[in-house]
Amino acid sequence: MDVSERVTLVDVLRGFALCGVFVSNSVSWFSGRVMMPRDQSQALSASAFETAVTHLYNFFVNQKFVTLFAFLFGLGFSIQLARAQARGASVVPVYSRRLLVLLGIGLTHQYAIWCGDVLNAYALVGFVLLLFRARSDRTLFYWAVTMLVVVPLVYAVVDRFVPIWLHGAELAKDAAKATRALETASRARLLEALSGESFWGSLVGTARFNVEGMLRPQRLLWMGLILGRFLLGLLAGRHLLLQDLERHRAFHGKLLRWGLLVGILGNGFFVVTSRLRAEGVVDVSGADWMVLSSTLQELGYLGLAAAYLAGFALASREPWSQRVFGWFSPVGRMALTNYLTQSVVSVWLYNGWGLGFIAKVPPSWSVGVALGIFVVQTFISRWWLARFRFGPAEWLWRSLTYGKAQPMRLGAGGGAVGAAVS
Repeated sequence: MDVSERVTLVDVLRGFALCGVFVSNSVSWFSGRVMMPRDQSQALSASAFETAVTHLYNFFVNQKFVTLFAFLFGLGFSIQLARAQARGASVVPVYSRRLLVLLGIGLTHQYAIWCGDVLNAYALVGFVLLLFRARSDRTLFYWAVTMLVVVPLVYAVVDRFVPIWLHGAELAKDAAKATRALETASRARLLEALSGESFWGSLVGTARFNVEGMLRPQRLLWMGLILGRFLLGLLAGRHLLLQDLERHRAFHGKLLRWGLLVGILGNGFFVVTSRLRAEGVVDVSGADWMVLSSTLQELGYLGLAAAYLAGFALASREPWSQRVFGWFSPVGRMALTNYLTQSVVSVWLYNGWGLGFIAKVPPSWSVGVALGIFVVQTFISRWWLARFRFGPAEWLWRSLTYGKAQPMRLGAGGGAVGAAVS
């Protein structure tokens, strides 16, 4: 398999992951769903159809595509590291500049467009990833397991039981309620700011929510999860998991089967417990055994993300796949541009200063609109990359990284293959 073919598969997966990330962001955040009071959220998804859409979303989409996207970031780092080593150069200087530029883009995105930015977290965790570039496979694997399984479990146990041991069950319960009330109030203020007709008011509300979120320990836990996914991608890239498909065909088959099994069990647990909580059948949030929920859910996310990856890898040799993959690949090559564009279009659709659909539409509407926008992006991406080497945001990223404007049009300064994993 030649270099261009290898990069194409990575871009196909990146485009597929971006589609799922957009659907997830639309259903959960752009629509205001996670900021609404529970009764309001339930009212928008009360019908049997909307309930089914919600369960399907939770089972197949929620957190699976962000997991896959982070994995691909780590794998992309592995490819760049291998290329630098082949040239006899260090990856650190250029990659550090790339991360600094990405951090700037992410912070601008987070404070000027949308509060749910992930780019700045990727940039910060990317610097930590650099520390693992020369570590052994065993070290990478142990750290990945620690970040993805051990740390969430320890955090859940400490958060659940230490306050009880120190202050007693009643005081601990009251403190937990107070913490949840503060988080609920923070999200309610954000929803109010985004629902208003003032663009400036939405920016102020977004900035306040971002600052409040920085002070929560859950942010460090989330960044630890990102690091674990990066490390799995780095490990997979070292062993050419997506670069040498024929050698790993049997492994991909096993990964598909085991990923489906673990994913079905983990996500089935999440859907069942969510339904029980929504119907008030049992107070699962107060059960001691729920300390295992975060670990089980993460395993479920990893399982289905692995199954998606393996499915694409196995399908890549089928003749029909090239026609399908041809639509995802350009979107993946312009992932940064498309990600930022999704945010701009979505805040205009949902926020009060735009069309004002926030907190007013059911999950199915958000899914349909996100998929419709993504389809448009596939056409635009194909058209753009038939003429230019990079997407606009990718061009800016590379130009700032190298300190000079990069050749943009095809035929100016070489081909476009190298841009695919940048």
